[in-house]
Amino acid sequence: MNIPRTTSLDRLAFDNLSLRSLPIDPETRNQRRQIRGGIHARVKPTPCPAPTRIVYAEEVAALLGLDRAACESDRFAEIFAGNVLLPGMEPHATCYGGHQFGSWAGQLGDGRAINLGEAIAVDGSLQMLQLKGAGETPFSRSADGLAVLRSSVREFLCSEAMHHLGIPTTRALSLCLTGRGVWRDMFYDGNPEEEPGAVVCRMAPSFLRFGHFEILTARRETALLKQLTDFTIRSYFPESAAISDDQERYLHWFTEVCDRTAALVVHWMRTGFVHGVMNTDNMSILGLTIDYGPYGWLDSYHPEWTPNTSDAGSRYCYRNQPPIAQWNLIQLANAILPLIGEAAPLENCLQSFAGQYTQRAEAMAAAKLGLKTYDQPLASALFEFLGGVETDMTLFYRGLADLPVTDMRANALLDTLYKPDTDAIEALQVWLDQYAAVLGQQSVDDRSRSTLMNATNPAFVLRNFLAQEAIDAAATGDFNGIHALLNASRHPYDRLPPDSPFNRKRPDWARSKPGCSQLSCSS
Repeated sequence: MNIPRTTSLDRLAFDNLSLRSLPIDPETRNQRRQIRGGIHARVKPTPCPAPTRIVYAEEVAALLGLDRAACESDRFAEIFAGNVLLPGMEPHATCYGGHQFGSWAGQLGDGRAINLGEAIAVDGSLQMLQLKGAGETPFSRSADGLAVLRSSVREFLCSEAMHHLGIPTTRALSLCLTGRGVWRDMFYDGNPEEEPGAVVCRMAPSFLRFGHFEILTARRETALLKQLTDFTIRSYFPESAAISDDQERYLHWFTEVCDRTAALVVHWMRTGFVHGVMNTDNMSILGLTIDYGPYGWLDSYHPEWTPNTSDAGSRYCYRNQPPIAQWNLIQLANAILPLIGEAAPLENCLQSFAGQYTQRAEAMAAAKLGLKTYDQPLASALFEFLGGVETDMTLFYRGLADLPVTDMRANALLDTLYKPDTDAIEALQVWLDQYAAVLGQQSVDDRSRSTLMNATNPAFVLRNFLAQEAIDAAATGDFNGIHALLNASRHPYDRLPPDSPFNRKRPDWARSKPGCSQLSCSS
């Protein structure tokens, strides 16, 4: 579909505050290098032979004032696959470091992400538009900076699914095919294959990470560390910015980062989301979920499960996400220590993370059960049951919400168990009796309990096997599955019909299928 050049795309304006405020590396050649004294490096996306839009998120487009005609035009695909730059776009990549699997990795940077610029949204806010998979940058190291269809589908869908679940996240505007084949060794086993190339356009107020601060301290660039921190506070943390004293302002900001991170991880735990690669370079300074690589959703409740084949020690498993978040915050505290001058105040802030997380996690656990107050023995008994009997976490909580307190029978929840043997049913009945007693003690009525539980526990999450089914179909040119999942993700708390394809346990074929049980960091 072709449309005139004067469209809502041409009215999209940019105010590249970050580029104006922070130093840019003077080298303009796109070559691998260590960058010192700068945050940004200018780079252009690599043109692709046949850009084709697969899908776009109407809600994200509306935030930018882009209408349907513009989004469904050929020009839209040319722009958001990286072939065309709009006036005001200033493509660049950023320099950061990070701790990967607990070890300092040095300079990392945007290896396959290219920022187009900060678009002025309808509400006046600035939103950075970023292409993932659009080619090499100075930080690509030995990689090609490209992305393949399967990982791009997962990134696009999960970005939007998380938003509709109420979880802080970067957003996704569009997913485009490039017409270029990309070679990937999915499991690093010496069997590379050529796969369709794709580009996702991501959006966030900022893609600043813990690693942006870490690299500056590691290089003893204290003046630039202060400049970056002051810019971050001034631009994204207005309450902290209002404080005149430097140390007090930095500590207030760090406490806010800790609180946002605590709130984020509680949401992950609430919905059964496992990020899979919680390196410090994948932690947003704004408390957003960022970088959808080898993520996964719990089907059966298994606290030690990680979706990442590279995580041999299960460092980033579901259970470990809260302590790893705190460990990452400690690394950020070490990074800003030169601005504070002493460790004790930062240690006090870190203690606030533990308190905030515990308070939020207990409130979340109570809400998942429809309780007025958290009951630790009841919650512990439930987690022991769920961990001992293979139970579908999403279906279990939704089914539990429908049981009247006067008739809590284990048989009503058999469909949520993967292997409902006699022992499992008996163990579940013991817990249900305990649950009914606590509900009585707290005077919780069925209607209010069901309402709270169904607002806390989603009926739809982007299960790995559902995404893989859509990916497999997309590889054949059938994109209906992607659109269906995007539509389902828009109302994740609505009751699903019994015959809905999204209202089912993980099928047996998905237990070990690549993309369903585990994924690698390869894209």
